[in-house]
Amino acid sequence: MSEQQVTRASVGLRSERGPVLLGVMLGTGLVAIDSTILATAVPALVADLGGFSQFPWLFSIYLLASAVVTPVCGKLADLVGRRTVVLAGIGVFVLGSVLCGLAWSMPSLIAFRAVQGLGAGAVQPMTMTIVGDLYSVAERATVQGYVASVWAASSVVGPTLGGLFVDLLDWRWIFFVNVPLGALAAWMLARNLREPARTGGRRRIDWAGAALLTVGASLLILGLLSGGVQWDWVSAPSLLSLGGGVVALLALWVVERRAAEPILPGWAFTRRVLNGTYLSNVGVGVLLIGLTSYLPVFSQEVLDTSALAAGFALAALTLGWPISAANAARLYLRVGFRDTGLVGSVLALAGTASMLALDVDSSVWQVAAGCFGVGLGLGLIAAPTLIAAQSTVGWEQRGVVTGVTTFARSMGSALGLAVFGAVVNARVGTAVGGHGAGGTDVAPELLSAGVHDVLLVSTGVALAMLAAVLVLPRRIDTSSPTPAR
Repeated sequence: MSEQQVTRASVGLRSERGPVLLGVMLGTGLVAIDSTILATAVPALVADLGGFSQFPWLFSIYLLASAVVTPVCGKLADLVGRRTVVLAGIGVFVLGSVLCGLAWSMPSLIAFRAVQGLGAGAVQPMTMTIVGDLYSVAERATVQGYVASVWAASSVVGPTLGGLFVDLLDWRWIFFVNVPLGALAAWMLARNLREPARTGGRRRIDWAGAALLTVGASLLILGLLSGGVQWDWVSAPSLLSLGGGVVALLALWVVERRAAEPILPGWAFTRRVLNGTYLSNVGVGVLLIGLTSYLPVFSQEVLDTSALAAGFALAALTLGWPISAANAARLYLRVGFRDTGLVGSVLALAGTASMLALDVDSSVWQVAAGCFGVGLGLGLIAAPTLIAAQSTVGWEQRGVVTGVTTFARSMGSALGLAVFGAVVNARVGTAVGGHGAGGTDVAPELLSAGVHDVLLVSTGVALAMLAAVLVLPRRIDTSSPTPAR
């Protein structure tokens, strides 16, 4: 049986790949648009609900919730099936969207954004896992390019829709628009995705492991996001959060060694191909958060461009990513996954290094060119490493691998926010990155120096990412074992 036949059999012959892919892209769009549409509505919702000092939590709580639930959903997908988990995720996301649209205060909106994040944490890894189930190794990169293009389109469509809703309707419609989109995605997947009947008896869910992972990851991410912002790094809340997270994860390690169906099984961290994938995706998360948080501020405040021009410069990153991801198969089928990742690492390194020359006299086109180079590089790292990892495990392990990879990228983003925030604060004495409305009171020359430090760290991260790709074995066996029934 060919590799593609094995892949098709793993999800059942009744699955129609075209309609399922459309459902996957709609589900991805549901999450992708939401990640960009909110920023343009912040001034309007703050004017309506108040709580200006609290609005950064609209983004932080979403990231936290989506990150901690991802590995849990990955394991559940291997136990109960992708269809159940992705439909539940879409349902929770839509519920959270409706609640956000009905919010009466900033604290209530923040709480409902956490519900949205829980849904997103189920949808994101499931769409990538379903692609891994349905398509062969040769096809997968092209399909991942299609999915990545949804993110690219959303980087333009999201802010535009947000502006239109705020100007013509009401900010609440940025959440209500998710209802028809989510319903369509759920209908497409429910109608067309069929999975094999589960055999082998009822399998136990590791609830203790899931609880410890959720608590531990939540405390760690909370500490990273809030340290130096909500409280000092050396303070009781910071030490309790980070220390509690470490203790919970140590307890998780003990519990998982005895669990029949561990949420994080030991084998997921004993293979070079998997560890190389996780490490390189941590780097992807760090670079993404650094560039998307600080380059728009640099373009507007230092180069004196409009918000639209700054957005399009950053969009060059999301344009380069799907272009390289869609063509990655031609490269990794010829030279292998590791060498493809090395090419991507070199491109990302060249992109970040080229932006070290940015100063007050630079052009926004230089920002766009550097972002495009980084995007090309990340497209040759994120998709091929995930495909390599997915292809070395069977159907009943693929959800865990995809979930941990997505979690690693989210942890990279949280770590990046903490590191870059500290770097910029050390230079300018005030936080200027992240999501906000309005400008800063920092002199352009000083802000330029702060962003230069961010880019210097980003270049170091790109170099470390190259080293992480080298962890991958040169030859990777992509003949997936027949899934256990």
